[in-house]
Amino acid sequence: MEDLREEILRRWESNPMLIPRVMAVTLNIAVGRSGEVLTRAGKVLEELTGQKPVERRAKRTIREFGIRKKEPIAVSVTVRGKKAVELLDRVAEAVGRRVKASSFDELGNFAFGIKEHIDIPGVKYKAEIGIFGMDVIVSIGRAGYRIARRRIERRRIPLRHRVSRAESMLFAEKYLNLKVVHEEE
Repeated sequence: MEDLREEILRRWESNPMLIPRVMAVTLNIAVGRSGEVLTRAGKVLEELTGQKPVERRAKRTIREFGIRKKEPIAVSVTVRGKKAVELLDRVAEAVGRRVKASSFDELGNFAFGIKEHIDIPGVKYKAEIGIFGMDVIVSIGRAGYRIARRRIERRRIPLRHRVSRAESMLFAEKYLNLKVVHEEE
């Protein structure tokens, strides 16, 4: 494991364009029903990010939970650029700057949950809004990832250029000041 870390760091030193970066941070609050509760959850996200959240709709009807197909049941907001890194820095404090190793996927992205939004520094409790938990999803990429999303001459990102799980963990520790916690610890 240590050999792999050293080799990754050597590659990053020889070519700074290989250093991963935070592409986007997505905050998601799933309420499970529409109405006033969903509006309050949207206000929490708007307060945190300064952006208007998007409603997410149910994909199918689940009678046991009282959810109908296409009913709005969640709100989410995606932040990119420098604002994303600043937001990630704030929300990481709510979990003690610790992320489980199992939270990282094979493409280098990771996610974690926050039990109460008032754990985030600078957020005060408001009785008219209440308390919400949320999911934080962090997309990691490299320079050149735009080729997969551009409109003209779209291409696949080659395997050699994709961010691996090990690289993402190292990036989170070294550049984002997060502690990656392995299950055996």
